[in-house]
Amino acid sequence: VWLFCHQSFLNRYSLAACHGPRCRVLRHKGEQPGSRFHGAQILMRELEVSCYTGGSLEVRMLENAEGARTTPSVVSFTADGEQLVGMPAVTNPNNTFYATKRLTGRRYDDPEVQKDIKNVPFKIVRASSGDAWVEAHGKLYSPSQIGAFVLMKMKETAENYLGHTAKNAVITVPAYFNDSQRQATKDAGQISGLNVLRVINEPTAAALAYGLDKSEDKIIAVYDLGGGTFDISILEIQKGVFEVKSTNGDTFLGGEDFDQALVREAAKKAKCELSSSVQTDINLPYLTMDASGPRHLNMKLTRAQFEGIVTDLIRRTIVPCQKAMQDAEVSKSDIGEVILVVRMTRMPKVQQTMQDLFGQAPSKAVDPDEAVAIGAAIQGGVLAGDVTDVLLLDVTPLSLGIETLGGVFTKLINRNTTIPTKKSQVFSTAADGQTQVEIKVCQGEREIAGDNKLLGQFTLIGIPPAPRGVPQIEVTFDIDANGIVHVSAKDKGTGCEQQIVIQSSGGLSKDDIENMVKNAEKIIHDTETKMEEFKDQLPADECNKDLARKDSETGENIKQAASSLQQASLKLFEMAYKKMASEREGSGSSGTGEQKEDQKEEKQ
Repeated sequence: VWLFCHQSFLNRYSLAACHGPRCRVLRHKGEQPGSRFHGAQILMRELEVSCYTGGSLEVRMLENAEGARTTPSVVSFTADGEQLVGMPAVTNPNNTFYATKRLTGRRYDDPEVQKDIKNVPFKIVRASSGDAWVEAHGKLYSPSQIGAFVLMKMKETAENYLGHTAKNAVITVPAYFNDSQRQATKDAGQISGLNVLRVINEPTAAALAYGLDKSEDKIIAVYDLGGGTFDISILEIQKGVFEVKSTNGDTFLGGEDFDQALVREAAKKAKCELSSSVQTDINLPYLTMDASGPRHLNMKLTRAQFEGIVTDLIRRTIVPCQKAMQDAEVSKSDIGEVILVVRMTRMPKVQQTMQDLFGQAPSKAVDPDEAVAIGAAIQGGVLAGDVTDVLLLDVTPLSLGIETLGGVFTKLINRNTTIPTKKSQVFSTAADGQTQVEIKVCQGEREIAGDNKLLGQFTLIGIPPAPRGVPQIEVTFDIDANGIVHVSAKDKGTGCEQQIVIQSSGGLSKDDIENMVKNAEKIIHDTETKMEEFKDQLPADECNKDLARKDSETGENIKQAASSLQQASLKLFEMAYKKMASEREGSGSSGTGEQKEDQKEEKQ
């Protein structure tokens, strides 16, 4: 999810933060006091913040509170209610959530959710609405809330740098996200205190970064393999017009699956060895950390072994690429360049597979880790009026329609239709004397409505009794620039009309979101208070040296400041762990046998 926020019509700053590869703050020359842009992105694994100055896109990476440029996209809750985001959460294995983006907008009974339940250590539960939520210490959290906590962390990082409150945002999402997932993403932005102005697709944002300074007209393919999702988009660039021709993907394929493949391989190897031996070794260095220090195992793995383990996962990306080219009515010879974005595409096997598929080596014109962030910032500049020579034409990834007689799915808007768009079709009643009709809105490509995603339903009442087939019911689908669906039904005879905006599968009402906003703000405040208490334990001169902001910074100064700040942060966490260990020893909660076992495992 990429965000881009702004404060006023005179904005000159922007920021993009990422839950995955990398994020940035944008700064335009000639900014005026108080006029700022802010933004952030959420993908699967990490967050980063950076900035650039002026039209040259000079990038400056921003450090988080721990002094690091990357922040793990992990949220954890301690027993006393403290919320941890980023590295502190990674080192706390209990009640820790990651990769919750995959649960966004999904029902608990979804086969993919059921598969995820078997692979993650945290508890996925059924909410009262039937959706997939997570649980910590007896409290339930929606995926939108978890995403909001991550966004608040990046929002805080941006505000510390910009010196003012961030308000508005542009968010990027996986291209193959359906309407429910896009709505849930907007909910996350709202819970974090941001006004989401626009939602765009991640591959499209990457294309903006690639083509902004290109004068040559061409067709490009953007291959986006992230931590939890995969997208492929085919775009045509002509004189500043970026037109998405088609998109495809898999919202349950990404780096997390590569991790699971490694774990399964290690387990398989151990089981085989134990068939002929009484013991075996499975070692993973720095797997986690607790009050006693790092907990780790060690294992040797060659690139060839790793590629052999994940080959099937990489091959799963080939079919969506072929379908995208087919939908765009292009062949691989028509593709001018292939752009690989997000960190997983740095894997040589992925690059070789794409070279074999498209018949050309992938372009290195953009940084895979930064392309989406830059594109998000460009789109923010377009919305603010600072960028006037760019036009973005995106598409809806899946077909939209309603259920008709016999459970048939009748499409009104086909997949890969350029948005915003609007289309109407007239239907009639299926029985004599029918005075109301139920409209079931679905999204997908299956012929039977029940096999597709049910986005929502509503009832049009007040239809005068008449023989079947006589009433004229006009159903209208309207997709806005964010890809959000609005549906209405109107009886042309009486003028009676009913309409809805499709809500997220999470079913979060306005009151739910407001309560979550208040709860999130309270948790952040309590966490900041506790972190300040830990900071007070550091020597004053060391804190001032490491944490003081500098008005003028060179590139070397920034590197030195980041290193110093990170060292101070590590000392801070070390003190916290020692304090936790001493308290545990004092309360007798840890037995001698357990301590010896911990020490033995740490030495390994």
